[in-house]
Amino acid sequence: MHRQTKMTDIPARVKAAVAARDCTHGPATCILCGAPGGPHCHVVRRSQGGMGVVENIVTLCGPCHYAFDEGLFMDRLRPLGFHSQADIRAYIINYLRGFYPDWTEEKVRYHKWG
Repeated sequence: MHRQTKMTDIPARVKAAVAARDCTHGPATCILCGAPGGPHCHVVRRSQGGMGVVENIVTLCGPCHYAFDEGLFMDRLRPLGFHSQADIRAYIINYLRGFYPDWTEEKVRYHKWG
């Protein structure tokens, strides 16, 4: 397996830690809408070198994950105050900074020589 592929994959221990961080009274829930979800969303995309580390993974339900990645299903998020992918991204980054105050994209991005 290529080193970058391995670094961007999400190990089971990371999924468990993210699920525990993102749960509200039970199973992991979507941090946007509160529906049941899974800890499988890279904030910095894998294609951009986003690593599979706790600081780069959040729990989203399927429709919210599609809204974040592709801009689909935005109608269901508008009542929650999300009108664009940029709104979702800003919310998620602020959410992560609540746990990791020094969070930056560079810290969760794979660097071949570093």
